[in-house]
Amino acid sequence: MSYNYLPLDDTLLTFEQVKNYLRFDQAVSVTFAAHEAIVKCRDYLDQKLSESDELFYGINTGFGFLQHVRIDRQQLQALQCNLLLSHACGMGEEMPDEIVRLMLMLKIKSLSYGYSGVSIEVVKRLIDMHNNGVYPVIYSQGSLGASGDLAPLSHLCIPLVGQGQVRISGEKLESGEALKKMGWAPVELKSKEGLALINGTQFMSACGLSALVKSQRLLEWANLIAAISFDAFEGNKDSLNEHLHAIRSHKGQVEVAAHMRLLLDQSGIYRREKGSLQDPYSFRCIPQVHGASRDAFEFVRDTFLKEINSVTDNPNIFPDEDLILSGGNFHGQPLALGLDYLAIALSEIANISERRIYQLLSGQRSLPLFLVKEPGLNSGLMIPQYTAAGLVSENKQLCTPASVDSISSSNNQEDHVSMGANAATKCLRVVDNVEKVLAIELLSAVQAIEFRRPLTTSPVLEEVIAAFREKVSFNEADRFLHTDMKEAVNFLREFEI
Repeated sequence: MSYNYLPLDDTLLTFEQVKNYLRFDQAVSVTFAAHEAIVKCRDYLDQKLSESDELFYGINTGFGFLQHVRIDRQQLQALQCNLLLSHACGMGEEMPDEIVRLMLMLKIKSLSYGYSGVSIEVVKRLIDMHNNGVYPVIYSQGSLGASGDLAPLSHLCIPLVGQGQVRISGEKLESGEALKKMGWAPVELKSKEGLALINGTQFMSACGLSALVKSQRLLEWANLIAAISFDAFEGNKDSLNEHLHAIRSHKGQVEVAAHMRLLLDQSGIYRREKGSLQDPYSFRCIPQVHGASRDAFEFVRDTFLKEINSVTDNPNIFPDEDLILSGGNFHGQPLALGLDYLAIALSEIANISERRIYQLLSGQRSLPLFLVKEPGLNSGLMIPQYTAAGLVSENKQLCTPASVDSISSSNNQEDHVSMGANAATKCLRVVDNVEKVLAIELLSAVQAIEFRRPLTTSPVLEEVIAAFREKVSFNEADRFLHTDMKEAVNFLREFEI
């Protein structure tokens, strides 16, 4: 039996399962229970429509402001196909396969609850696309994050009917051509199915999960790199004392202080008496700043776990209660707020990191100016700090909250929107920038620690330093630093911490 797949139904997905799904490129399936729930809901809807002339939003009516327009029974299939065609209006950059793949998984997960009215054939085709690496071409712009992610999800699902484009092994194909290549017939959408496919928060959710997975790793790296910088700068250990943090017991602060003490345990530099009574805030307040970002991360992670274990299309169908209800579960407000919060929290990690870089280069505490021999002849690591400063400044601009904005659409029927998709794409950019700043701090901290030799830091930090030195050598004199910086970024991504 293969364990490299993720079964989907109404069982709660955990963050560890999401991480494993991404790490091991797991295939997906729906369980027998989910299969039965999907079939039961579809059968109920078919029976309801055959027995009643009642209007149900988006099922036998138009959409948005056109909600009162009745659609004839003979036109219900065309209605759903037209919906995908008219709403596939994305613009901007093409989203990476990781995000598209996550969107497919999350859409299947949401449909697996059996409240959406889709047929099992539609779900099976989404599973086939996911598991065979047929990834729709989706664009970064076009969603207001309120009827869910209408444009991105339309691009995600329009290949089912042979429209749009997909990528297979990196090759972009017209969807009709891809269907022929895979031996698949276009899906004939039934009533409600198009609407179930494009209503939802899977674009925001996929971007948020990707950002969260990367953020968790970067928060761990931030402590480790800060610990190397702390010793390189000959930081005063009093600021990490457990008694200090016990009397202001924010969870993240206490945990970061404990982590820093663990990382610096057995460090000869850390245990030495220091000449300075106090350090700059960027060293003295590492637990307070990193800890606050850690607490914010946990809040946002929990928000997203709630979201991906929910049903977010509209309307929703409750066979046991004989109800078809139209509401607003697709509204992305919780995600928009969370994404803005995560972006702000992570940007602060880069903000304080850049200040430590600056301090290490400043010629204090017996370190050479710009961490190079013969400063003047050599500029050393002067300009990587410029790069870090530029990235930090860009993050400040990106951290203007998207969630405070709204713009009316659909002739004022959809008069408050979350802008969660904009929050999602800029959050991803912030996280990427944070990774680059931390890489520059690592480059600087390891360079600085060499000027403390023959003193050593802790065994765990020396192991990281030695591994880094296999990729980036000591900077004896000026050289092409772009390569060193790229290697530092790759090191953060590849080294197991």
